[in-house]
Amino acid sequence: MTTHKTPSQHGSALTDPVRYPSGASAPVRTKRAFVLVLLTLFVPGSAQIVAGDRKLGRIALRVTITVWALALLTLFIALVNRTLLLSVVTHPVGSLFIIVILVALALGWAFLFLNTLRIIRPALLAPGMRPIIAVVLAVTTVLASGSLGYLAYVLNVSRNAIGSIFNAGPSIDPVDGRYNFLMMGGDAGDDRTGRRPDSLSVISVDAKTGESAIISVPRNLQNAQFSEGSPMREIYPDGYNCGDECLINAVNTEVTNNHQDLYPGVADPGAQATLEAVSGTLGITVQAYVLVDMDGFAKLIDAMGGIRIKAGGWVPISGPVTDEANGIHGMPDGWIPAGDQHLNGFQALWYGRSREFVDDYARIARQQCVQQAMLRQLDPATLLTKFEDIANAGTKVVDSNVSSNQLGSFVDLALKSKNQPVKRLTIGPPDFDVSFSTVPDFDLIHSKVQELLSSSNTPKASDAVVSYDGAGAGAVMAAGPLAGSVPAGQLPSPSPSADFTPVTTTPDGTPITIELLNGLKAQGDEQGIRNLVATNGQCAPL
Repeated sequence: MTTHKTPSQHGSALTDPVRYPSGASAPVRTKRAFVLVLLTLFVPGSAQIVAGDRKLGRIALRVTITVWALALLTLFIALVNRTLLLSVVTHPVGSLFIIVILVALALGWAFLFLNTLRIIRPALLAPGMRPIIAVVLAVTTVLASGSLGYLAYVLNVSRNAIGSIFNAGPSIDPVDGRYNFLMMGGDAGDDRTGRRPDSLSVISVDAKTGESAIISVPRNLQNAQFSEGSPMREIYPDGYNCGDECLINAVNTEVTNNHQDLYPGVADPGAQATLEAVSGTLGITVQAYVLVDMDGFAKLIDAMGGIRIKAGGWVPISGPVTDEANGIHGMPDGWIPAGDQHLNGFQALWYGRSREFVDDYARIARQQCVQQAMLRQLDPATLLTKFEDIANAGTKVVDSNVSSNQLGSFVDLALKSKNQPVKRLTIGPPDFDVSFSTVPDFDLIHSKVQELLSSSNTPKASDAVVSYDGAGAGAVMAAGPLAGSVPAGQLPSPSPSADFTPVTTTPDGTPITIELLNGLKAQGDEQGIRNLVATNGQCAPL
């Protein structure tokens, strides 16, 4: 039986200003237009239900409700199992699925805004309101659909970067309840075959709590021990002991040049052999490495917009070596002054690389300061505005054998570690004698490493500052190996205070300038320069 509407019923429907705006007044039409735009922004599909194609509106509203439900589910998972959520987002397949969904939602939302424009019927609006509604609709479209599109874009850039940096190998398990990662700062210059790691640090993280410790290994450590099962142990059963040239940072180059056949199927035999040398030297199992190429490091700093530091002393941008026997360089190509500095990539690279007129330990302190400045200044605003440049630079700077399938769990572990104090140990000053790296006592190293990792989580140094005092190193050398008598948890550490005064004048008050330093260099007064730049290991990120 068919029901027919009476003329009065038809009239009532046709006078509904939301669905039939033709008979409405100009102010009502304007109000209707703004309401429809806001409905599409906040409840996609609702504008079509009340004023347009109801079938389309019902479909869009179902999608909207589903997305809201998934958002709530995601929030719940983030609260109860953050590792699972991060694993999905960082997984190649999981991230691709999310990207496809985000793109589809962005396109669908944009279509709804266009459909809303048709429902509004701009021709019925007052001439002065038409451009205003057009601008409002364009802005809300960009705000809503554009945000989803940008999120998909950022996730895709991240996905590509993860695929370039991390491999698809098997996951690793904690050893004695800890993950141990070797961080290497590599220098692959044009005059070198392979990458020589000049900075070696092990970051050890408790697999449950995120409690972390950093163990720094000087690049000039001799007689490094290879771990059990290392192919290099068959060649050097008593340690890497072929003389003064056999420093731990030379393992990478030697294996790359002469022993790659010992590591069939390994992507980077030199890095793997270095990992094994550090493992054996420290007496722990290091499961994975992350290698930062210093040659591409400048690009990453530039992508961030530079870094800001407080420098304790002048640092040379060294010229070519003119005296190989004594390691003396020619006239510096430039200088980085003491005081507050905003360094670009080239300057930051040299600030962390230069060791002319000082020793390796001052350089290590500056490297740590640069790393801390990067972490402090890599804020959300910088990431948002320069994300693609930073990600692209990262693919040229970083290499790792960490499995991409396990990246999510490690990101979660890093978040746990972020606000916890960090224990530190350096196989050199200030924790050991300066000469200790030449004739290391590996039983003593193993003992102190175990004390460090098993002790309570007591901070040894602030994450805000790294400082090195050359005079203090001399006192350490005179006193002998401190680690032999001081518990690891109480070992002296770099000063945690940023309250140091940069040295900008000579003892008689004369300002230190490029002309003064270069004049001393031209006169061959190397010691005079050393005296003036002795505090360049002091550094704090700003």
